[in-house]
Formats: sequence, structure tokens, C-alpha cells
Amino acid sequence: MINILFVCTGNTCRSPMAEAILKSKQISEMTVKSAGVFADNTSEASINTKKVLNEEGIPLDHQSSMLTREQIDWATYIFTMTTQHKFLIAERFPDAIEKTFSLKEFVEDVQADVVDPFGGPVTIYRQTYEELNQLIEKLIRKLNKK
Repeated sequence: MINILFVCTGNTCRSPMAEAILKSKQISEMTVKSAGVFADNTSEASINTKKVLNEEGIPLDHQSSMLTREQIDWATYIFTMTTQHKFLIAERFPDAIEKTFSLKEFVEDVQADVVDPFGGPVTIYRQTYEELNQLIEKLIRKLNKK
């Protein structure tokens, strides 16, 4: 079993969207969760995250979660939305660095970030969805080769 943890800032936009997308692929040998490096443990996903996932027919039942030691230990791989998130994890959980990658670093071998749609119009959330969906397709292919 491969345990995937997606991490962003507040765990209300990118990481719950990535979690929902990967869950929708229904890959039996993968489990997935998400968390935020500055999440508050009480927020739902943003309205536009819910709207875009609903448009795509992807269910979402989500409450934000602050990144914890238990999640770090659970994860086979930790995929962050930005290089900065990766650095924050390395500072807080140095033992996790071997399994922590920015999503684009892991699947495209580039140092680049997934755009944060937070506070933007629904069109930006749709673009983030498309970007994440493509990255997750590549992620699945890469993990299946390992």
C-alpha cells in the first residue's frame, strides 16, 4: 500500500483538491490524505474548490488539518504544492525529507509551484484543477513504474 499525503498552506484549496482528484481515480493500492502547514483544523474546503470539484463530479467531504507527526509517519510519500512547503516540512520534520517532494519536482523534475488559487475567481480554481489533474495522472504513471 502506498500512502500519499498532499500538503499546502491552509488545506482548503490545493491539497484537498489534489486529495479528491487522486481518490476519484479509485486506485486500490493507494490511500490519500491532505494537510496544511498553517491549517487551523476547523475550515471546510473553499467555496470555489467545492464548486470546481462538483463541476467535475468529484465528491469532497473535507475539514482542514494541520500537518502532524502522525501524518508524516503514515505517509509513504509527501507531495507539497510549493518548494517552500517542502522546506517548512524539512525544518519541522527533518527525518521526513527523504520522502518529501514538491509535486512538480517529483513528476516533472522541475522546481516550480502549483499556483495558489486562494481568494481568486472560480476560473483560477478551474486552472488549478486542470494543472493538478494532469500532475496526478503523471504521478500515478510514475508510481506504477516503481
